[in-house]
Amino acid sequence: MSQILPYKDDYYLWNYVPSIPGAVVFIVLFGIAMVATGWRLFRYRAWFHIPLVIGCEAEVIGYVAYIIAHNNTNKLSPYLMQSVCLLVAPPLISATLYMMLGRLTRALPSGEECSLVRTKWLTKGFILLDVEAFLIVAAGGGMMISPKRKAMGQIVIISGLIMQIVCFVAFVAACGIFHVRYARLTGNGSDRARRANDAGIPWRKLLYMLYATSFLISVRSIYRSAEFIQGHQGYNLTHQWTLFVFDATLMFLSVVVFYVMYHPKDMSKGYQDVCVEGGTVNSMEMAPTTIEEVPLRHK
Repeated sequence: MSQILPYKDDYYLWNYVPSIPGAVVFIVLFGIAMVATGWRLFRYRAWFHIPLVIGCEAEVIGYVAYIIAHNNTNKLSPYLMQSVCLLVAPPLISATLYMMLGRLTRALPSGEECSLVRTKWLTKGFILLDVEAFLIVAAGGGMMISPKRKAMGQIVIISGLIMQIVCFVAFVAACGIFHVRYARLTGNGSDRARRANDAGIPWRKLLYMLYATSFLISVRSIYRSAEFIQGHQGYNLTHQWTLFVFDATLMFLSVVVFYVMYHPKDMSKGYQDVCVEGGTVNSMEMAPTTIEEVPLRHK
């Protein structure tokens, strides 16, 4: 029977024996999500799905390490692997959401005029913050290898998680501003409003998807921040169910919401119409996105 063993002297890595059934459930779920999003990535050449697929893969690896730790609660490698993988997966998944807003803005007629800042800077800004949060969390996870540096590692991880939360708040604000401005544009009866309404892009549904996924990942980040603030003997780290409910479940639901509410074809018509209309330099700059999201056709 598995038991909690000390890593060194009286220092314990775990406060409970990792559950194999719980980990298996999420290995299967994230494995299915990885295959489904990976298929869509190659089928429609939607390359901005790559971070999402890698994020799902990181979740799978994390829970595989979780299973390995079941009989090795005194071993550092599985503990560190599951900790780092489960911490870095959300920023990877978030990167796809940030790129999604930029693509939606470019796909809609006059969409860029309603953006808070220029679209290319909007996407790059959020991606940059996301990468910084990713690196900070990863660095904190590496520092936790040593019991002597674990406290500092927790502080570093908390700062990275808080950065993720702030980034999502700013992202939701950017989505909301775009939502309000574009709703006004499409309701004023002008020619631009007509073109926007004729684009055939379910932009409201896609924005609601971004709101929902952002909320789910933000709640998860708040949970993780509370976990590290509470410390090694806090409620979250001594009750295994909190990990499965507030981390694994929320992250899986965020992937499901994205997959169900968005399809690459949702924006393909908008890209094609913009490129055909006028043939200006600015409109043709959107062409690569069209190519990426239109299914491959064999001649």
